[in-house]
Amino acid sequence: MNTAVQPIETPLHQASAAFPPEYFQNREMSLLAFNRRVLWQAKNPRTPLLERLRFLCIVSSNLDEFFEIREAGIKEQIKLGSVAITTDGRTAREVYRLVSEETHAIVKEQYALLNEEILPALAAEGIRFVKRSDWNEAQREWIRDFFFREVMPVITPIGLDPSHPFPRVLNKSLNFAVELEGRDAFGRSSGAAIVQAPRVLPRVIRLPRELGDSEYCFVFLSSILHEFVHELFAGMKVLGCYQFRVTRNSNLFVDEEEVKNLRTKIQGELPQRHFGDAVRLEVANNCSEAMTQFLLGQFNLTETDLFRVAGPVNLVRLMQVPDWVVRSDLKFQPFKPGTPKALHKCHSVFDSIRGGDILLHHPYQSFDPVIELLEQAASDPQVVAIKMTVYRTGTDSVLMQSLLRAAQNGKEVSVVVELMARFDEEANIGWATKLEEVGAHVVYGVVGYKTHAKMLMVVRREEGRAGSSILRRYCHLGTGNYHPKTARLYSDFGLLTCNEEIGSDTNEVFKQLTGLGRAQTLTHLWQAPFTLQPNVVAGIRAEAEAARAGKRSRIIAKMNSLL
Repeated sequence: MNTAVQPIETPLHQASAAFPPEYFQNREMSLLAFNRRVLWQAKNPRTPLLERLRFLCIVSSNLDEFFEIREAGIKEQIKLGSVAITTDGRTAREVYRLVSEETHAIVKEQYALLNEEILPALAAEGIRFVKRSDWNEAQREWIRDFFFREVMPVITPIGLDPSHPFPRVLNKSLNFAVELEGRDAFGRSSGAAIVQAPRVLPRVIRLPRELGDSEYCFVFLSSILHEFVHELFAGMKVLGCYQFRVTRNSNLFVDEEEVKNLRTKIQGELPQRHFGDAVRLEVANNCSEAMTQFLLGQFNLTETDLFRVAGPVNLVRLMQVPDWVVRSDLKFQPFKPGTPKALHKCHSVFDSIRGGDILLHHPYQSFDPVIELLEQAASDPQVVAIKMTVYRTGTDSVLMQSLLRAAQNGKEVSVVVELMARFDEEANIGWATKLEEVGAHVVYGVVGYKTHAKMLMVVRREEGRAGSSILRRYCHLGTGNYHPKTARLYSDFGLLTCNEEIGSDTNEVFKQLTGLGRAQTLTHLWQAPFTLQPNVVAGIRAEAEAARAGKRSRIIAKMNSLL
């Protein structure tokens, strides 16, 4: 097993002089290659149809994060005049050119697949996205009523003139640029307006069954706004209405040398994430050239940063559709994860673990034993202390609820919360606050590093020999996250054990994270940044030596992302 405190990711990593650039793949292009493999799942005709749509949405979600973090980092290097060379021998400008070419190619293929294959195939199965030109009178009347009832009251059109400058546009929000002709009630005629679609509005609306010629008929919010946008500008002529979306730099900047309170600093930075520098502009492919250039100028972007798309500018919002459609024949067959036999034998998880170590392989085996361990620990009168690391748990976490209950029940609860878990910072701060309110000890790891280890340790008072009592440590060590939902999706391992030496190692790592002191020698755990990398390298060399000697040798390396 290994447990890690990882250095916070930096834009560039220098390779050893022993390895020339041709030994390395470009890290950005490697990630885009992964997205191509996801896109292939959407292309594959053997993939169930609704799952193909879901994979298409995953590509968009992945690309959003790529632009928010990776592309933003490249542009920041160019802006600062960086002359650093990547491990594969490229400058930031060269990487920017490569990335731009590949992302444009992926997006072009993505929308072609949507329009030419997936949407027609869905329509053939009775799942239609009805275009404005295809609305019948009954549908148009229902949609008009929906607009005035649900949409009109919550949107605010902003005419652009000297007293109404271009509005601040939220990261990844849906917006409409409107070209106008005529004068308003005050005699103004700027010729342009911006309509921002509030995030409370659904991007996809299902029509009532009796109004459609198919079982499932959906309408895009963008289609509704296009159709009735003139209602927002009484007496003026709408010449064009174009949806657009801007993606912004979402990296949080924290000066580690000056920060005195990491939590307060991050809380102050979070609101700015929605308004970082623009890195990408997506517009509908019917957007006029004049409006396109106007928008590029407003966001200080170039043609290279522009993506013209033949469809909704945010395909991620289609992710909900497969969940709404009750068609098991168009989805993957549901899978029920198994549970190791050792956990069936005993009522108590503690009894099962005392019978021997239990290795869980997710998602093929259930994550429930981990949940049960913490739930039983929270209410067990023999449990005296619980220690846990928190990286990603989600906003509605049964595990965090168990920790809160444990603290309320008088257990000694210590939690290492990683505040630099990208896009989960706000949720983690929320859990940290709730834990502190019930008396738990909360620390935030080590400044300059990410506490990426997944460790849970339960200390329980039990009967020992000759009637004496002992304290036994029960541990869960795992890859992945303490997140029941992702444990059903991603491949990870988790070890449940009460091995004394592993318990001692785990306790030592917790001491390092919460207190001060030099790193101690561990018996079983490999720990970054101290022993993990040297031990991995030593293991590789040992296998290479065995291979040279003609002995059986093998290396299997499976990881989320290698930097």
